[in-house]
Amino acid sequence: MLGKMKNDYFSWLLLMSLILLLLEVLFFNKGLIFSLLVAAGMVYIGRNRLEKKKGKFLFWVGILFLAVSILGMITFRFLVLAVFIYLLIQFAQTKKKPNLIMPIVKEPAAQPAGEELITREPLFKNVMFGDQKTPEHTYEWDDINIQTWVGDTVIDLSYTVLPEAEIVIFIRNVIGKVQILVPYDIEVSVHHSVIVGNVDILHFHGDKMFNQNVHVQTADYDQQKQKIKIVTSLLIGDIEVRRI
Repeated sequence: MLGKMKNDYFSWLLLMSLILLLLEVLFFNKGLIFSLLVAAGMVYIGRNRLEKKKGKFLFWVGILFLAVSILGMITFRFLVLAVFIYLLIQFAQTKKKPNLIMPIVKEPAAQPAGEELITREPLFKNVMFGDQKTPEHTYEWDDINIQTWVGDTVIDLSYTVLPEAEIVIFIRNVIGKVQILVPYDIEVSVHHSVIVGNVDILHFHGDKMFNQNVHVQTADYDQQKQKIKIVTSLLIGDIEVRRI
């Protein structure tokens, strides 16, 4: 029951936050989206030029500008207040009715036959800041499904043996570049969504695309068993898919 109440609280909190954000953007702070996009663009451009002083300056100014924009949002203040009230209520409840912790000894449940589970270490992890890249040596392939904030992702498929099946690469990123290197004998299908960025997928090129969806697929993709399905979503950034 307590878990359900917590889930309901956070569901209503998310719904109210989305409504408040919509009202703020439409009526109270119409320049908010522009400010966030400018700040994110400064961070992206500066990050690509960190070796230069201008790049570092642009990156940190963008971070500062982004933080100021978020802190000034009515929605952000509402979230902070709601979380504070929730923690206060939880604290009051624990004072009235402290949790009694008692050891519970359970017999290990018998695992049904044929349902053995294997935990595998993924190639990539969800990160807020930082670049990720496949190792520059032979590695075992595993489908990729990640979401990141700021950073580049490089996937080189020349160091692995792909199965005779459709493999999946699913990447969601806020700011950064996605580069995927695929062998010549593999069929490819790419579904890409971007708000602002460049697209370079095999023989398809698109510069300075704005709020676009792109679907590029090789001719024999549907007929072949061994193929790669790539689904990417970027707020600000570039995608490059090329043969090696």
